[in-house]
Amino acid sequence: MSAVLVESGPDKGAIWHFGEPNKEQKELVSGNGWADLSHRAVISISGKDRLTWLHALTTQHLEKLTPGDWQEALILDTQGHIVEQLFLVDDGSTTWIHTEAQRVEPLIEYLEKMKFMLDVDVIDQSNNYAVLRAAGAADNIGGPYALVPRGELSDTVSAFNKAHTQVGIWALEALRVAQGRARLLFEVDYKSIPNELGFLNKAVHLQKGCYRGQETVAKVFNLGQPPRKLVLLHLDGSMVELPEHGTKITLDGKNVGYLGTSSRHYELGPIALGIIKRNTLEQSTLYIGNISAKIDLTIK
Repeated sequence: MSAVLVESGPDKGAIWHFGEPNKEQKELVSGNGWADLSHRAVISISGKDRLTWLHALTTQHLEKLTPGDWQEALILDTQGHIVEQLFLVDDGSTTWIHTEAQRVEPLIEYLEKMKFMLDVDVIDQSNNYAVLRAAGAADNIGGPYALVPRGELSDTVSAFNKAHTQVGIWALEALRVAQGRARLLFEVDYKSIPNELGFLNKAVHLQKGCYRGQETVAKVFNLGQPPRKLVLLHLDGSMVELPEHGTKITLDGKNVGYLGTSSRHYELGPIALGIIKRNTLEQSTLYIGNISAKIDLTIK
């Protein structure tokens, strides 16, 4: 079967699936699946100050980043709300970032404003480089990833397909939901802080120095629980269509949160990531629209 494309949203135009999404998920889990993520934005940052600069701007410890080591990082506002989600790697002379395409312009604008007198050069490389989800065992940030010059993309795709199976965004998103990994533009809203979405000790390094928004992260971590939490939900499997992103989550008719991402998993069935009030009883039956859902108590 020919590829079915994503029709809307941040992944619009990417391959959704090739007709057998369950098989594609199994290939991905086995380490044999790869995916084309060339719809995502790619940014390069060169200059001798690039790592110390990014270390100061983001939530991640980057000043001594080992070449080839992919990391996830966030940029927060002054109140600690999540503004950007970055996936980055350094090759020894340049740091490469991939992120949501619709965030590339405001991200570059912010980075340019923060350069001051430092030796850093920020370039949108989206027309020159593409990112792929390479075959191999999954890591904890959605990889392994591979950056490829667009002039070599066709040959790389052919080489990948000789040894591995191409999968679509459906497979990637189903595994992301099952792993409880939040994604910008899906689980993140205008008031999200890292403490709510499972980013601590992952995209947020709790032992590093000062960065914008750190006071909020540290205060909530040290003094109390965040007002909301990310949960994995098991949905009633009788529905034909999955609920849409942003649908209200209710308990006894009262709004307690919203839906981030829903998907059909090859083993778990229909699942979703929800952001709900922290004091919501975990044994409760929730509703996403008119679809009932239960919180997966094994995911913390």
